[in-house]
Amino acid sequence: MNSNRVLVASPDIQSRRTLVDILNREGLSTIGVSRVRDCQDVLTIQAVQLIFCESRLSDGDYRDVLALAQSAKQRVRVVVTSRLADWHEYGEAMREGAFDLILSPCRPPDVVKVLTLIRREEFVEALASAPPSAARTAAA
Repeated sequence: MNSNRVLVASPDIQSRRTLVDILNREGLSTIGVSRVRDCQDVLTIQAVQLIFCESRLSDGDYRDVLALAQSAKQRVRVVVTSRLADWHEYGEAMREGAFDLILSPCRPPDVVKVLTLIRREEFVEALASAPPSAARTAAA
């Protein structure tokens, strides 16, 4: 990811710590919060490109966080975490604009998969926006 700062929003301190530990092991800098309002405060002063957000927070839900991310100056991807994580909830989160939805408490393979997908997407976007000669060199 271009920026290695990740916001983790969960009302459950143990779930938040688990995810923060996984992300830190992946070399990412994390900020942990528990409410939508905290997310808003962080996004006004910090450049964040990725948010892991529990489906429900004490003062709102992931849709509120998605709205904050969509109004940010830079692109912010939101990954929803959920204890339910069924197909209905997955489809709804994706329609709302989430990058992905994974089971909470988070497991390292699920988090690494999301990070890999983001890095792959960023690489493809960089190739698409590069001049033709640079794109051929990078693809080789």
